[in-house]
Amino acid sequence: MGAMEKPFNWAELVRPEHVHGSVYTDPAIFQADLEKIWYRTWVYVGHESEVPKPDDFVMKSIGPQPIIMTRDRDGKIQLLQNRCTHRGNQICQAHKGSASTFTCPYHGWNFGSDGELRGLPFSSGYEGVDRSKLALGRVARIASYKGFVFGSFASEGPTLEDHLGAAHVAIDKLVETSPEGEVEITAGFLQHKVKANWKLLVENETDGYHPQFVHASIFKVAESGIGSLYGPNSTALSRYFGNGHTEFDLRPEFRQRGQLLGWFGTTPEKYPEYVARMRAAYGDDKANAIMIDGTPHTMIFPNLFIAEIQMFVLQATAVDETVQHVTALQFKGAPELNRRMRQQTMGSVGSAGFLLADDGEMYERTQRGLQSRNPEWVYIGRGKHRERRDEQGLLISDVTDEVPSRGMWEHYRSMMEAK
Repeated sequence: MGAMEKPFNWAELVRPEHVHGSVYTDPAIFQADLEKIWYRTWVYVGHESEVPKPDDFVMKSIGPQPIIMTRDRDGKIQLLQNRCTHRGNQICQAHKGSASTFTCPYHGWNFGSDGELRGLPFSSGYEGVDRSKLALGRVARIASYKGFVFGSFASEGPTLEDHLGAAHVAIDKLVETSPEGEVEITAGFLQHKVKANWKLLVENETDGYHPQFVHASIFKVAESGIGSLYGPNSTALSRYFGNGHTEFDLRPEFRQRGQLLGWFGTTPEKYPEYVARMRAAYGDDKANAIMIDGTPHTMIFPNLFIAEIQMFVLQATAVDETVQHVTALQFKGAPELNRRMRQQTMGSVGSAGFLLADDGEMYERTQRGLQSRNPEWVYIGRGKHRERRDEQGLLISDVTDEVPSRGMWEHYRSMMEAK
């Protein structure tokens, strides 16, 4: 029996209010994570705007697996494995570019942007070989939702729409921030590597209990008012969408304040062209509602974090290592807003940024702390007594409560127990 098949008593390791420390530290559990989750469910890979023209490509990943996302000559998105079908050499080293073909540097095999084998040097040695069976490996299923491209190595399973479930509203809300209804991922990515298990990051992205403590210094210096969103008196909510997806719903606080663009820390007077374009696109009432509510703060399991002005893509690379790929969100038709998005992203998650450094330190300290064997358990019971259902029947609680963690772990356990 291989390591990935090692039997685990998931009901014992993942309890309703407790999680065993080994789920973050055991290499065999990490391998099971890859097989049961990363290589089976829908995983966010990239955005259509990253490959705008035929033959454009960009390097992506699904967990530790390198993936080439291309737009082939027919304009179709392809997710190709970066492995020559001859002897296994990686065929692409460039991070992004435009290429009608990829040539393996080892023996010169040549593949099109659709993954098909185009040419073989010294072809007389391959008489009778069926070239169609030597195409690059492809991700079994590809689907896109409003430009967001997901892939699944499983040839069968739920549709992307079923996987997203109620969480699709986060993407819907996000694209509405553009007067043209589209997000563009064109600002480039920063990469941050942390020595921590990927599930610590998934939990943290919708953990409303830590900001007042971990980010206290930046909240104090910036005087942005963000800190008050994450306190015992906040009307903001934590929510579990199902299927592992979670969010902070900050709209109750923003609606209470009633300030257009208040979610962005600014006023409509500073962005008159954007406000005018939004009202022309959606009408005054809907545009005003969008500009008051702001963008979502949503974790789409297992790896896409929409963080209001930024987007994080998590890459699980080892039991104790995760890479965060982060970019500023860009809204089509909103150049002045986009400039500030880029500036604020550099200030918060850039190499000298304030927020991500705080979180990264907590991830790594927690990973080290979990090596201690006593106590064995992580406690995730905060706010259990005040869980309730919203009008859609989704589980919610106060923003500082651990509804998102409990929901995520319930889904994790169900996936690990699935045959």
